[in-house]
Amino acid sequence: MTIKNLFKEKCPQCKEHLTVNRTSLLSSQVVKFCPKGHYEKEYHPALESYIETVQD
Repeated sequence: MTIKNLFKEKCPQCKEHLTVNRTSLLSSQVVKFCPKGHYEKEYHPALESYIETVQD
């Protein structure tokens, strides 16, 4: 295990690494999602928090 893999976030169901999608520079939203569609984690800078969505 390398240090780089230590900081990568994984899907809680399938343990795949989350894919990162960034929106425009002005909105600064960062969306991390499972490639298989199980899990999504979205950072909202105005709320200063994450919103997590889990699909069954």
